[in-house]
Parts: sequence; structure tokens; C-alpha cells
Amino acid sequence: MSLMKFNKRPWGNLVSNDFFNNDDFFNGGSWLGKLEEPAMNVKENDDNFEIELAAPGYDKKDFNVSIDNGCLNISAENSNVKKEEEDNYSRKEFSYTSFQKSLRLPESVADDKIKASYKDGVLKFKIAKKEEAKKHSPKTVEIS
Repeated sequence: MSLMKFNKRPWGNLVSNDFFNNDDFFNGGSWLGKLEEPAMNVKENDDNFEIELAAPGYDKKDFNVSIDNGCLNISAENSNVKKEEEDNYSRKEFSYTSFQKSLRLPESVADDKIKASYKDGVLKFKIAKKEEAKKHSPKTVEIS
């Protein structure tokens, strides 16, 4: 017995092509969804680093952020269950999403001065640099 692709679904169009893609299922994908790392922006200023992670669909409580051995570790997971019951049918939908990301912090940062916020689907970090790593204006020396 072997698995074969099928083109006709006995249940009609109850499940969309976006959800159940035969090609993805049979080529190593998953019909339950794909796990993808969130897009990330990193910006360096004179005084700090700013990191933004696009992570829509989460709540603040879904995130776990820690610093260990010079790494900023970020993970999140959430699950949703929707249940609908009527006289002649019942439908239950569920989803689970998660990600993990670790970033090696440069030695120039003060890892005790990291601020994080989450708003409108974007997780933001502001990581202060150590005082000796900040850019200072050059001092002029007068020649006599």
C-alpha cells in the first residue's frame, strides 16, 4: 500500500487550497501549517542597538525572553481553538504557532540595560551599549 496524491475531495470546497496543498504535503511540507521565523530588523545607533521582530498574532504573555551566556533568546508560542456547534453539524478549528530565535550579543552591550516592548504585532528591543563603546565626539587639541 502506498500514499497517492488525489485531486478530488469528497467534501467539496470546505477546505481551501491554501490550507491543504497536496504538493506541500507530499514533498515534506505539513498540512497543519508552516513554521517560519519572524522577519527581523537590526539597527545600530551611537548609544544602542534596536531590534524589531515581526510577530503578529501573539500576546505579551506568549513571549519568553532571556539572556544566557551572551545570547538573547526569544521564543513564543500560542494556540487557538474555535468550536462551533449547530443542530446538524459541529466544527472545531485549532492552530498552534511557535518560534525560537537566539542572537549573540556583542561584548559592547550592557546586557542589564535591555528594554523590550510589544505593540501592533512587533516585538521591539532597545539594547544599550556600554559607556566605553559609545561613540564620542573627537576632542580637538590645540597646537602651541
